[in-house]
Amino acid sequence: MYHKHEHPVACRMPGVAAGLGLPAVMITAVIISLLGQGGCSRSDAASPALPAGGAELPLPSSQARPGDATRLATSTPGDGEENLAYLPLVLTASPSSTLSVVDDFLYQLQGLDLAAIGHTAYDLVVMDYASDGGEAGEFTAAQIAALKHSPGGEKIVLAYMSIGEAEDYRFYWQDGWAPGNPPWLDVENPDWPGNYKVHYWDPAWQAIVFRYTERLLEAGFDGAYLDIVDAYEYYAEQGWTTAAQEMADLVAAIRAYARARDPDFYVFPQNAAALAVEVAGEYTREPGYLDDVDGIGQEDVYYGYDGDDVMTPPAVTAELEEVLDLFKNTGKLVLTVDYATTPAHVDDAYAKSQARGYVPFITVRGLDQLTIHPGHEPD
Repeated sequence: MYHKHEHPVACRMPGVAAGLGLPAVMITAVIISLLGQGGCSRSDAASPALPAGGAELPLPSSQARPGDATRLATSTPGDGEENLAYLPLVLTASPSSTLSVVDDFLYQLQGLDLAAIGHTAYDLVVMDYASDGGEAGEFTAAQIAALKHSPGGEKIVLAYMSIGEAEDYRFYWQDGWAPGNPPWLDVENPDWPGNYKVHYWDPAWQAIVFRYTERLLEAGFDGAYLDIVDAYEYYAEQGWTTAAQEMADLVAAIRAYARARDPDFYVFPQNAAALAVEVAGEYTREPGYLDDVDGIGQEDVYYGYDGDDVMTPPAVTAELEEVLDLFKNTGKLVLTVDYATTPAHVDDAYAKSQARGYVPFITVRGLDQLTIHPGHEPD
């Protein structure tokens, strides 16, 4: 039912909204959410009234596309500006400090037993937002709150969300959809039937992503775990020159959209760690992708790249570790997911990941088991 990854590749393309430090797609995203539709014309965008303190922010012509909005409700200095000086005195844990205590996690998408998970001592849980992946099985806010404050200890709970492929069992899927209808729906993934590539830069698809994010917020999830971020590699290989930047822009827009409602909402992409290099520059520390995520999950670092329970080639491991260290060294939480069952392989993956300062989890590819390995119990 669920799909996983392809493998990391590299290519770079810059682009942010001039003067804002915000991706152009983020401006479109917020307006799309406000209008409740998959896109709007420039005349449409002018009609909603801006809240007090709002300002008009035009998209640069180099970034604008048909359907992009031209206005964004944003705060401007006003009479209450001095109050900002008192914000650091609020006694609440920052997202980064909360994540810093995570030293184990669970990744399970199917066969979820929230009560059983709640009795474990895992610090962080990555799960689906629904018991069956569909609308009928959506977990309630009460269920997610109970898991977060469960008998086994407090938990950070992230919800899986695919942003690079559409899934035909999700709430948004409509009868009659097929590649090319709607226009942003692309080819079916041959390895995962029912999963389709999408033009993730299309405002109509982005509107669906924000509707999905809204459901996660309503259910009380602490954040989103974004899959198929590496879809940009597929389109880059087809000659889409802005593929990397537009994926980075979408990730940034999701985080901005969610944090307008929940300032502590986390965003964790899965795989495509090299996007941090391609967007920000060759191993530099410039504002960019690393500033728009709170951590990363990376599969197959030590086992699973060429097959489950098979050691990943050392050259691939070294390449992945090099770019994952960029996240770790900038204070991001790095989660590694390896697929192994042989006890010696499990022990090896845990040891290597922890030695790098990452947080490991070793499981089966189906992600349908509440896995606790002897000697690696959550604490």
